[in-house]
Amino acid sequence: MKQKKMALINDVTGFGRCSVAVMAPIVSAMKIQAVTIPTAILSTHTQFPEYFFDDYTPKMRDYIQTYKNLNMEFDGIATGFLGSKEQVEIVIDFIQTFAKKDSMVLIDPVMGDYGQLYKTYTQEMCEKMKELVCHANILTPNLTELCTLLDMDYGTGKFSTDELHDMCRELSERGPENIVVTGIPFHKKQIMNYIYSKNEDPQIVMVDRIGVDRSGTGDVISSVIAGMYMNGHSFYDAVSKAAKFASKCIKYCEDNQVPSHWGLCFEMYMKDLMED
Repeated sequence: MKQKKMALINDVTGFGRCSVAVMAPIVSAMKIQAVTIPTAILSTHTQFPEYFFDDYTPKMRDYIQTYKNLNMEFDGIATGFLGSKEQVEIVIDFIQTFAKKDSMVLIDPVMGDYGQLYKTYTQEMCEKMKELVCHANILTPNLTELCTLLDMDYGTGKFSTDELHDMCRELSERGPENIVVTGIPFHKKQIMNYIYSKNEDPQIVMVDRIGVDRSGTGDVISSVIAGMYMNGHSFYDAVSKAAKFASKCIKYCEDNQVPSHWGLCFEMYMKDLMED
């Protein structure tokens, strides 16, 4: 059987367990070839007091052109944090060039959290992200990103399951067939992941809240979802596996007092992702 290839469009960070440093080994453990498309190069991520940063935007088009010239094909495309309008435009062009009819395109719209957008997200950037999500068949927003993409007020961040269903259905009409709203606080001690798939009943995956928020958690979750889905599992099973895998990694970090900005110690449980 031909090995599948997944393009990972994200920054490359040396220390801190986020972005491609997380995505590539996870999808590789799931027997999928990881192909990196860097958006930036960092020594450590931006939650560290010091870091080296090299914006790769001016080089991205030339980097990608080699894949066009070689007539490369990708079975999946997954994106993470994008830092500018131009990067979003480059990603849209990449998807339009390389995504086939049956390709998996996962967009993680990394825009903000807890009702606040990241500093890089101007109104113009938000509008561009709305264009990008139309090209996804899997979307993994948190509540802040879901509200932003729909031009809705985040308010207190409390939404009923009926409201979540209506919000996901509206967003799905723009393109994404599968949406999981990740990391929804539930009764202080649990985290809810709300799953919407077109023409199916909504489903929920609950996990215990463990410790504090950790950088790179979203990258871990989206990578496992992408790998599982590309390997033929249902969207629900992919989300369930991702949430439980991340929880196990977080518990290890808490038990071993790993600093939160060091990310998830996913290396300890890579065997959980390997299938016969």
